[in-house]
Amino acid sequence: MLNLNGVTVRLGGRTILDRATAALPPRARIGLIGRNGAGKSTLMKLIAGTLEADEGGIEMPRAARIGYIAQEAPAGDATPIDTVLAADVERARLLAEEAAIYESGSENYDRVYEIHERLGAIDAYTAPARAARILVGLGFDEEAQNRPLDSFSGGWKMRVALAALLFSEPDLLLLDEPSNHLDLEATLWLENFLRAYRGMIVVISHERDLLNNVVDYILHLERGKVTLYPGGYDAFERQRNERAAQLAAAREAQEAQRAKLLDYIARNSARASTAKQAQSRAKALARMQPIAEQVNDPSLVFDFPSPPPLKPPLVQVDMATVGYGGTKVLSRVDLRMDPDDRLALLGRNGNGKTTLARLLAAQLKPMDGHFATAGRLRVGYFTQYQVEELDRDDTPLEHMSRLMTGASQAAVRAQLGRFGFSGDMATQKVGKMSGGERARLALALITRDAPHLLILDEPTNHLDVDAREALVRALNDYEGAVVLVSHDRHMVEATADRLVLVDAGTAKEFGGSLDDYTDLILGRSKTSAALTGKPLSKAERKAEKRRAA
Repeated sequence: MLNLNGVTVRLGGRTILDRATAALPPRARIGLIGRNGAGKSTLMKLIAGTLEADEGGIEMPRAARIGYIAQEAPAGDATPIDTVLAADVERARLLAEEAAIYESGSENYDRVYEIHERLGAIDAYTAPARAARILVGLGFDEEAQNRPLDSFSGGWKMRVALAALLFSEPDLLLLDEPSNHLDLEATLWLENFLRAYRGMIVVISHERDLLNNVVDYILHLERGKVTLYPGGYDAFERQRNERAAQLAAAREAQEAQRAKLLDYIARNSARASTAKQAQSRAKALARMQPIAEQVNDPSLVFDFPSPPPLKPPLVQVDMATVGYGGTKVLSRVDLRMDPDDRLALLGRNGNGKTTLARLLAAQLKPMDGHFATAGRLRVGYFTQYQVEELDRDDTPLEHMSRLMTGASQAAVRAQLGRFGFSGDMATQKVGKMSGGERARLALALITRDAPHLLILDEPTNHLDVDAREALVRALNDYEGAVVLVSHDRHMVEATADRLVLVDAGTAKEFGGSLDDYTDLILGRSKTSAALTGKPLSKAERKAEKRRAA
């Protein structure tokens, strides 16, 4: 279906793809992965035909319909449902032609009959229902489906673009980080949709669960080359670790051989009887190509400072009402946070997860009810806005120095070093940093005073799979409490031992597992015992987590 034939791309004097070659099986589901900046989006643009290779090319069937989301979100007075329906170009053209025939007063009944026949063949009459189902899955209720696009934020407009692409059902579906603008609920729906998709899929994603549950091949892009691995992400990781172990063994054997050659040359070069043999060994040594050693990647460094102990509870909320400008968002909220709690907030975007997070961070005062925190409580609150608002002309060292007033340069650099900003990394301009590096810097800044409570609102948006795994490990090593809002199911499962559902104007403990919640979202369970079941005790949660580890 799709072959990469020695593809080379150079951008800005740098080789992004270097004779990349792979044969992708027909109707395969390919997860395209690689470190940030490796060239994944460049390769996808080549496949989509929006970028040309400097050398080599891409081979695919001529008649294949390719679906790819443009960078610009749809806008204007059109509604989401109309925008999605318009993605079926043939249906829209036929309906427009039929309307033109009737408006002109023409009696071209034969053409009208042909149009109706074709509309039936392409299942055009069920299109509105199919489009509505996709929009509902991505978070648009009936009222939202009929609002003008310009009434939505950029993130919601990109959801409309995704819905239109899915509705068009191309032969080759290209998805570049499709869950970036989605909440957990929409991400679960998308994963389920893609599992049933009948065409070929190439998806760039850092969502470990999506890569395990949807794709059947991993295309790994590293140092300009691509390697195709069978299976999902876990299978890829096992194969990669095996290859790394083999390379390490080969490197060790090579170093032993190198030492042996050097020793022979040193002992025999000066003797006439063995000079020729020594010269031959020297030539062999010169021809020996060193096996590259794996380099420690600073982008995988997360180390949250441990806070001093505080007596529980850290936060106590009793029958609280919270909102904005006199408008209630959440009511009857009861919640307690202790020093070792790990809590994830569930619920669709717009239901009040951020409102609850801001209440816990004491950024919002309750309109009613009781809210209390432990004395000397320190809170670190991460949001995407902090990443976007970093001064692009300043360095990590300058950002941290401003916030750590009075601290020594050694202390400032030590905090930056916890997050991989050592040496020259500490003095590079933020404007030259990747999204993942800026996210790490924001995390370094909010944890400078060793907070007792970390509140993380979508911390993984700019992080690749390896960086996300490093963040999971750091959170599990952190000795404070955590409140997490994330669409990354793996991160929620690996770090949280309590789930709170924010829905219907309140927030309540969810007594089931994330699998129970998935079943509820995907309609596999009309009613969930987890919604009304008694939550597990803290001891039971810890025992369950130990069993799963």
